[in-house]
Amino acid sequence: MKKTLYLMRHGQTLFNVRKKIQGWSDSPLTEEGKRQAGYAKRYFEDHHITFDHAYSSTQERACDTLELVTDMPYGRLKGIKEMNFGKFEGESEDLQPPRRPGQKTYEDYYVIFGGESADFVRDRVNNTLTKIMEADDHYNVLAVSHGGACYFFTLKWFPELSLEKVRFSNCCILKFEYEDGKFEFIEAIEHDFN
Repeated sequence: MKKTLYLMRHGQTLFNVRKKIQGWSDSPLTEEGKRQAGYAKRYFEDHHITFDHAYSSTQERACDTLELVTDMPYGRLKGIKEMNFGKFEGESEDLQPPRRPGQKTYEDYYVIFGGESADFVRDRVNNTLTKIMEADDHYNVLAVSHGGACYFFTLKWFPELSLEKVRFSNCCILKFEYEDGKFEFIEAIEHDFN
């Protein structure tokens, strides 16, 4: 039986505005981030989408976003946290290394600085979301996570993914169908916040 996962990125944060690497660090949602969560809530309402279960990363920005989207009880899961950038946490985004042509992630660059590799994050998020979707009573699930975590997970199931097609903007909603242990990427719902 096909099940549906709506994987969503959190709303805009102060670190997003200041172009800081967030990772396992946290910063509060901005007023714009709260407004973005309101758009996501309206999207689900307008399309009559309800959830039997909801989950959030343990990070404040994801929990706060989920609480603005729905008032249903939810679980908090470390497995869908953002990538740990080690010593780069809280630093300026312009310190990130350039990617080689054709490279889609920073691979294991941050490991030597105490962070995680892209493959580790991908597998962590995939294992967590698979376990969620394998539960008998989970048919239509909302999970609020982070840009990098969502990106790496989507790349696993949709390797031809292009950042020109999906921007992974704040409060982007990624729709997946799950059946027989596999996720299928259906669409990305990006909001026009203007």
